[in-house]
Amino acid sequence: MANLNLEKDVSGVLRSFSDSPPTHYSVEIQLFSLLIETYSENGYESKEFEAGGYKWKLVFHPNGNKKKNVKDHISLYLVMAGTDSLDSSWEVYVDFRLFLLDQNKGNYLVFEDALTKKKCFHGAMRSAGFDKLIPLEDFTDVSNGFLVDDTCVFGAEVFVCKERRTGKGECLARMKEASVCKHVWKVEKFSSLDAAYESEPFTAGGYNWKIKLYPKGCGEGKGSHLSLFLYLASPITLPPGSELFVEYRFRILDQIHHQHHHPSSAKNWFRHFRDGTGWGCRKFIEQETFGQVDKGFLKNDACIVEAEVTVHGISKALSQTSPQSQCFKTLRRTPKRFWESLDKA
Repeated sequence: MANLNLEKDVSGVLRSFSDSPPTHYSVEIQLFSLLIETYSENGYESKEFEAGGYKWKLVFHPNGNKKKNVKDHISLYLVMAGTDSLDSSWEVYVDFRLFLLDQNKGNYLVFEDALTKKKCFHGAMRSAGFDKLIPLEDFTDVSNGFLVDDTCVFGAEVFVCKERRTGKGECLARMKEASVCKHVWKVEKFSSLDAAYESEPFTAGGYNWKIKLYPKGCGEGKGSHLSLFLYLASPITLPPGSELFVEYRFRILDQIHHQHHHPSSAKNWFRHFRDGTGWGCRKFIEQETFGQVDKGFLKNDACIVEAEVTVHGISKALSQTSPQSQCFKTLRRTPKRFWESLDKA
């Protein structure tokens, strides 16, 4: 096991161990390797939770907070949410601790500010935490137990005026089989289309989806581009408050040369889909390019759209913050590594 320093260090973090899980919230991440690719810039934000009569969320940077030039460390912050409804002169003094589960020993490494016991949250400072919570080298060392089978568990305790609340949590769980679904949609009589046009529902990852095409564009692409979006189709079977973590890509077939068009600089898009939400590209292809006969995108007044959809995971509420939750037990029964490769094309 790596030699972890539990004393005050230059980053101002005081470390200790606890056998008790975090009182107010926990985030179980079963796809860390994917997050380190996807959330390297802005960090992953948890859902909101309540403690001390206020709303909070955790923001997790899997490879350091790039905005603060942090590298090779885990960055973790407590952020106050819903502050727009508060008076402009509000101040909230908080005593908080952040948690990281040691899955080998079943206890938690606890992080506190070594310089001040209580933090004052106000309009100019709505977040507090640790730029260098723990070196990435220590975090990924399997012997330390923080990252096991691509999974880690973080948590938080937040005390305002010494108030305690019943703990809640969320689980970002991977699908057992994240197979790729390719759906081909032939759009006929294209010249007669005016407003948005939807495909028939198709299934990917056990959920129903549909493609929405704007032949004359929408938003900043209106009048100049074709716009494409992916939506969850009705009936939606997601549990309340749940979100799907989805990787997707659109293509339009060149029917002459049998090639595909997609933005030259685009990677696969990763988005959270929930009830009633859709994601896509307002400027997928210029209308001028799309209509050129030699390009083959529009032939016999028809085009062929392909959607490649992979449902990687689901974020859902936990009934308790204990690592013995059903979500955690499912992980231990399926220790298969989640992420093997990413299509960079």
